This record gives sequence, C-alpha cells and structure tokens, in this order.
Amino acid sequence: MGKRDVNDLAWFGAAPLFDTPKSTSNLVQPEFDRFLAYAHPGLSAPGSVAKRFETRLAEFHDTEYCVSFCSGFWALAVTMVALARPGRREVVMPSLTYRRMADVVAWTGLLPRFCEVDEHTLAISADTAKACIGDDTALLLGVHPIVNCCDVEGLGELARQHDLPLMFDAVESVFETVKGGKIGRFGDAEVFSLHASKLINGFEGGYVTTQSASLAAKLFALRDGKGSERGAIDARLDDTHAAMALANLDDLEAQVERNRTRYLRYRDGLRDLQGVRLLNFDDAYPTSYKNIVVELLDDWQLSRSLTVEILNAERILARVYYWPALHTKPMAYPHIAANLPLTEELSKRFVLLPCGDFVTLEDIDACIALLSFLHRHAAEIVERAESKEQG
Repeated sequence: MGKRDVNDLAWFGAAPLFDTPKSTSNLVQPEFDRFLAYAHPGLSAPGSVAKRFETRLAEFHDTEYCVSFCSGFWALAVTMVALARPGRREVVMPSLTYRRMADVVAWTGLLPRFCEVDEHTLAISADTAKACIGDDTALLLGVHPIVNCCDVEGLGELARQHDLPLMFDAVESVFETVKGGKIGRFGDAEVFSLHASKLINGFEGGYVTTQSASLAAKLFALRDGKGSERGAIDARLDDTHAAMALANLDDLEAQVERNRTRYLRYRDGLRDLQGVRLLNFDDAYPTSYKNIVVELLDDWQLSRSLTVEILNAERILARVYYWPALHTKPMAYPHIAANLPLTEELSKRFVLLPCGDFVTLEDIDACIALLSFLHRHAAEIVERAESKEQG
C-alpha cells in the first residue's frame, strides 16, 4: 500500500493512494456494439425501444406490467400520485433512506410520516410502520435498504389489514429474490432506477412494475402527460436510455458474478479487522452483491466523519450511509414531526465502500490495507487531527 506512518496519509498532505478515484457507484458499461444495435435509429420507430425494454423487464421481474420513466424521481412521484388514497395525506415511510425521498412525497402534495427501522435489516418493517398508521394514512411506502430487502410479506399483510395501498422503492433491489418470489411483484407497485449508479445502467431513467392492469393504465396516462391531475407530465424514457439499459440487461448475470467476486474479496479481507463489520448479503436467494456497506463499531477509534474524510483524501470515495436521518433535516414543507432515536443512532454508524466495474480486486485489497492501517495508527491520527484543527 505504501503507507508506512501517518505522514504518508493524503489527509496530512502526502500523495493519495489512488490516481483515479474509486467510486461507490456501479458505473457498469455494456459492449458498445450491443448498445448501438439497440439504439440504431433506422431500425425502429420512436418509442419502440422503450416498449421493448418494458416487455423485457416485465418478464425479468415475473410481473404483468412495466411502465418506464425518464428518471427514478418521476417514477416514484407519479406512482405515489396514482396510488394515494383520495382525501388522505400521510405517507408512512422510513427516515433512514434516500435523501430526496421526503422531497418526492412533498412534491405530490402529501405529508411524510416517518417511522423507525428494524435494527438488523436497517429497513422499514410491519412492526415499525404499524404505530404510524391512522385515519389520515394515504399510502404505505416500503423501502428496500442498500443491502438485502425489507419485510415484504409483513408489510403486505399490514397493508391488507388496514386496506392501504402499498408501494416499494426497490431501486437497490433489481436482482433480489425473497421467500415469496422475485422483487418487482410485491405490493401494488415497485419502483426502480436506471441511474448509472444502479445495477441496470440506462444513463438515467426509472420504471415501475405492477400486477394491476388498471394501475398500469393510469401510470402510462400520467407519464405521457394526459389529463390535468397532478403527476400528469411527459416523463417518458428516451429510446437511447432504453437501448443502454437493454445492453446492460443482457450482461446482468455476468455483472452479478463480478459483483460477487468483489464482495467475497471484501468479506474475506475484512473478516479479522477489528472495529469494522461488513453487512453480509443474504444469499439464501439470488442477490446482486453490488453494494459494499460496513458498520464502524464501538472499538473503531476514529469518528465516522474523520474516517470518511481520510478515505476521500486517498481518492476512495466512501460515503456515509443515509445521513442525516430525514426527520432531523430542515424541511420547508409540511410533514409530521417524529422522535426516532434508533434511526438517529443507526444513521451515524455505516459507510459505503467502493464497488462496481471500475474497482479491481487489487483496489479492494488496497482499501482493506488502508483501513487496517487506520486501525493500527488510530490514536496518533486522532492526536494529529486535533492539532490540525487547532491550526
């Protein structure tokens, strides 16, 4: 690794570990000729590539319908509009989630009502959501965490008990399967992203899967800008994005195997590193192995913020996991105030490490070696960091 003492850390002015930044985004690229074959404008009428993509995705997720969108944001927002109970305003949702999720809810005119998450899954569950359900609940929003899945069966039963619509944000769970089947066929609808950071890279984009013909028809109409209802906006997926996503979909099985190889390298390398715990994928069912998330334990002597700063200085673009918790952020729109101590504690403990096709096994070894170095020299680093802050 080339780091002999703390003076060799880039955070103290030395050269960084990597010349090229190592990202936590997937950034998978398809074969260029395959992309061109899908995208060639002379081969199809406008919109036909996107339609072909929707058909492929419905088959892939084992669901009846798929509606594509120009972004995950609009897929989420339009689905919320389509599903929310008329005359009600509250969306029950986790606070430990995507930083824009409450903004999406607010855009629809609904109110975020934040609930706790399960300490072990880091996700909303039936047990954490049920205390927030009331007479003004318009929608139950299940969000799959970055590693593994939320309690789809429990949330489905909770929604049935209270006669509530249930949608899932499944942007991190494209490939996942749980006991009840493949992600994409649960609740009233599931929403996915085609951002370059996700498993299926369409440059940008999103899509919704559903088993309901009436909901699919409504989503198509709103997405195509038909009608005056809020959410009626031209948010169609461009054929170029659909072609990129189709080319990546062709490579999906191979990509998952590459992800698995990287994940196993992290798992083996971090196994004996004190103070760091890797979130393991539940591979009892098919999973993508894409994201690498670690928990910094009590015996990790560096603060999470300092750890991330040091890693970033070495061009390891580590990120904090879903921080700050959404209910603690200033919001310039109506919402339901919440007291969620577990969520606040969990939001301080997790870090995402580099993943994706631009990260090699040697890069992973170097990242692990650096973390081990930080653990061994933690006391001196803290002392030097305090001196640095004092000028």
